[in-house]
Amino acid sequence: MHPQLDRNRFDTCEKLMEALEQCHNQAFLKQLMGVCNFEKDELNKCLHVTRVEDSKARIRVTREKQKAFQDVLKKGEEEIYGKNNYLKKVVELESQKRQ
Repeated sequence: MHPQLDRNRFDTCEKLMEALEQCHNQAFLKQLMGVCNFEKDELNKCLHVTRVEDSKARIRVTREKQKAFQDVLKKGEEEIYGKNNYLKKVVELESQKRQ
């Protein structure tokens, strides 16, 4: 079963959606006998490809946002502890010596 067809989201599959609707509207018996299966299979393939591409794009955007956030955190730590957290390492070494 295909997801709810949103013509805005799946605009690349619009012609296949129309073909399937036309096939279904022609005769109910054709639909039951599997005459429209080719159109349905092609539509399902198109919808799958579109969903996968959308997912990849969302993952790419999310990774970019995460990298930007990590860069901001790293920059903040460098402002506090110096480059490569030098002061933090010195403080940790001194605390280890005292224990």
